[in-house]
Amino acid sequence: MSIHIEEVAVSSASDEFPVHVDRNHLPEPEWAYPSARIRTYAVDSEPDFPPVKEAAAGSPNILLVLLDDVGFGWPSVNGGLVRMPTAERLAGRGLFYNQFHTTALCSPTRAALLTGRNHHTVSTGVIQEMATGYPGYSGIIPKGTATFAELLKHAGYTSAWFGKNHNVPDNQTSPAGPFENWPTNQGFDYFYGFISGETDQFSPSLYEGTQAVEPPARPEDGYQLTRDLADKAISWIGTQKAIAPDRPFLAYFSAGAAHAPHQPPLDWRGRNVGRFDMGWDEYRRVVHQNQLDAGIIPPGTKLTERPDQIPSWDSQPAAHRELFARQAENFADFLEHADHEVGRVVDAIDELGELENTIVIYIIGDNGSSGEGSLVGTPNELMSLNGRQPSIDEAIDFTERWGLPGTSPHYAVGWAHAGDTPFQWTKQVASHFGGTRNSMIVSWPERITDTGSIRSQFHHVIDVMPTLLDIVGVAHPTEVNGYIQKPIEGTSFGYTFASDAADAPSRHTRQYFEMMGNRAMYADGWIASCRHGRLPWETAGSYSWDDDVWELYDITNDFSQADDVAEQHPARLRELQDMFMAEAARYNVLPLDDRFAERLDVTLRPSFFAGRGTVTFREGMTRLPEGSGPKMVSVPLTLTAEIDVPDAGAEGVVFAVGGDAAGWSLFGWEGHARFHYNFFGIRRYDLTSAERLTPGRHTITVAITPREPRPGAPADVTMSIDGAAAGELHLPEQIPMRCGTETMDVGMDCVSPVCNDYADRGLFPFSGKIHGVTFDFPDVTPVTGHERLKLATQLD
Repeated sequence: MSIHIEEVAVSSASDEFPVHVDRNHLPEPEWAYPSARIRTYAVDSEPDFPPVKEAAAGSPNILLVLLDDVGFGWPSVNGGLVRMPTAERLAGRGLFYNQFHTTALCSPTRAALLTGRNHHTVSTGVIQEMATGYPGYSGIIPKGTATFAELLKHAGYTSAWFGKNHNVPDNQTSPAGPFENWPTNQGFDYFYGFISGETDQFSPSLYEGTQAVEPPARPEDGYQLTRDLADKAISWIGTQKAIAPDRPFLAYFSAGAAHAPHQPPLDWRGRNVGRFDMGWDEYRRVVHQNQLDAGIIPPGTKLTERPDQIPSWDSQPAAHRELFARQAENFADFLEHADHEVGRVVDAIDELGELENTIVIYIIGDNGSSGEGSLVGTPNELMSLNGRQPSIDEAIDFTERWGLPGTSPHYAVGWAHAGDTPFQWTKQVASHFGGTRNSMIVSWPERITDTGSIRSQFHHVIDVMPTLLDIVGVAHPTEVNGYIQKPIEGTSFGYTFASDAADAPSRHTRQYFEMMGNRAMYADGWIASCRHGRLPWETAGSYSWDDDVWELYDITNDFSQADDVAEQHPARLRELQDMFMAEAARYNVLPLDDRFAERLDVTLRPSFFAGRGTVTFREGMTRLPEGSGPKMVSVPLTLTAEIDVPDAGAEGVVFAVGGDAAGWSLFGWEGHARFHYNFFGIRRYDLTSAERLTPGRHTITVAITPREPRPGAPADVTMSIDGAAAGELHLPEQIPMRCGTETMDVGMDCVSPVCNDYADRGLFPFSGKIHGVTFDFPDVTPVTGHERLKLATQLD
């Protein structure tokens, strides 16, 4: 006989999708076998096995697609000029949501998506690299907020995550882990992608599960990350259905596109030449009219004004306009390719005969368009994120190479604002819809019959998880893996799937927004908005809270937040301001913090390297991310490398940190010891020993000494070999905070090369033996994180 756990039917939050199973405590109790008192298998016994978890009959497959940094005004399905036929096709056979909202920044949106709770509830008030020691900002998703993958796994689903994960704590990304916050320990059976906010699309920092892996090809061979992710997703889905055709899958396709660096595949370049020569102001007018004509926005919706801080297109010299047009062309190539790859995944599901019962949720952007590229754009977005803005001359030198391997480009903020048409502002600005409103498409041919229709109910990214549980028929458990679960804070939008739901009232009636001091409170058709002082392209500095001004909008009649009615309705404004403070206290939003680049300092978070004045790395130590390693830029340090040089001479990397976006490297070059400092690809500095390294044992010492105790200060570099001076170098400025999303490596240079001279030599491994690379950090002191953060605010 077998002992089975009874499954109890319960009522659902939605009449559309009844809950099949109530599993209040996950995992369920272990399988119980027949009595052990039976003496032999041949007498009065019957063999049995624990049953495989099976989803309820008819449970749909799920394809959840999330693009990155795509504003409301870019996609063609929204009336924009970036051609996205996959999105159009899915909208034509599904529903288009024009009042769906995100958090205004990537990690927070993604944490809210995964868990169905507000981003501060799940400790992700900002990106992981800016985490601080407060409940809403630690960057560690609590165990009491299990992901939808964890819950669907217990409901019989298989699941995989492809692409961007920006929700692993920044200080837990090394080969030493811990790995409990990685996808494969949060309910996903398989992960293939990158662990950071962005990565180079040609030389990505890839992981499979928790293991770092090299890209399978090079850009000249056609490699580009989104293409790779689609290949992996198609292969995984096909494998699942070949082995277990009745088991539903959950595929989370989270492309890095269209976050910077904007890098389309080499064979997709040039498809948009000339299409953006009209400039960002005319683009907004054209797209606004397209949106009105298509009914994407309500009749009478106004086009909001361009902020005074963003220059007009016509005020720019012709040479600058040529650069700016190239930036938009390159971005459009990048985004159009991402939509194409989503289409390949959808087509593969269709070829398997599974598309009719697959719910595709296509969220076009995790926040509004990014204004982090500065007023003129940047050939290296990591420089901007470090608080160092490029000059127009620095940017214009890269016009012909914009988007090619070795560049990490981001367009000018004028395009970011245009990409959020018809709304105000951009990514980071959680007070206005330019930062928080993204379109969403839902296609489910088997259940959605009102195809090609628009849904205008107010919804938020925290509503995705309860919707998935709703349609699968799973009640939210009270306990998962021994942790009592916090209530889900989102509202299912499953009710909008009904054919007569176009005019159904919104069930998500209240929502706060906050990002780095920009804040808003929505309730019942009204929203109070406060844009805090720092502009989204200013990535350093703080501003007075006393200067903040609140605005009020009646979005029932003012879809785009064009008319501030605060003076006409002071009592309602006050009510919403008070409501915001109550929500802020409830959801761990406090204390408010408006700093950006200052919080990127790796020493602000717990680390295996904290307080260690001396660190030794051995040969074979590779792929140590900056966020999980000792700070290697803008601090005094001395590197001492003990090496054996072979008879053929010293060639290859001894130690490297960073890559082609920024970093520094010590390597053997044509028999000499060479130090190379890459300042964001804008400027490069070299120090090469005059004498060749003879065969045998040598000690190479490189000391970097900043002239001032502040990030980015000038520094002096000296090299010695076996105690004898071998050269010196002056750095007019240093990388202030971080080299980017790459790693520290001993004996090779993984991912992309710090120095272009060895770009064609692969990992460029050291030809001899490395006994150890020791770092001495003379300024290591037991200061608190808060004291370090105060020091970090001394950026230029």
